[in-house]
Amino acid sequence: MLLMFDEKHKTHLSFLLDIDISVLEEFCKISLEFIKKGANVKVYQSAAQKLNVPADTVQHGVEGLMFLLTESSKLMISEIDFQDSIMTLGFSEQIQQALLQLYLQHRKEVRAILNEMSMDLPHYHNLEWRFDVELASRSLRHQVTPTITMKLHTQDCGKTSAQVLQTDPVNLLHLTKVLEEALQEMKSPYCRRIVRNIK
Repeated sequence: MLLMFDEKHKTHLSFLLDIDISVLEEFCKISLEFIKKGANVKVYQSAAQKLNVPADTVQHGVEGLMFLLTESSKLMISEIDFQDSIMTLGFSEQIQQALLQLYLQHRKEVRAILNEMSMDLPHYHNLEWRFDVELASRSLRHQVTPTITMKLHTQDCGKTSAQVLQTDPVNLLHLTKVLEEALQEMKSPYCRRIVRNIK
């Protein structure tokens, strides 16, 4: 899977096209610190003074590198896909290799940081279900009323909770169909692009 860069990210990363490899390594360290601890304006200003460029340019370069690292690590793209993705940005062979080494060294660490930052939402743990059929009642002697009762167990921060749900087979089939359609829609390129930007 190749990374897609919009014009803003391409512009931010274009600053790194003509810099020395030692400066790129410094930018990489700053980007990793940004991912771990957040932005540090003093670091941007001191780097800008050393390079004799505006602080905004340094900040954008760091943000561009941070985007490259976080997106690559999040998707766990392969070595070849990473190289193909950054090849479109016009980097020299030396810078491409330096960025690849940075990605390979730190992708697990970046993924761990992203996991810590993500919200822990209730998630599926277990499901119990029962199928009941009412064949008759006092007022209606010949009827068939099927119901499905489900007990959905979810976990949230290590705590388990249960919700009891009840429906009839027609509604359950409709719900299943709608969910399957939603899953198919999530596989479309349009939805993947949206999800990538939300994350």
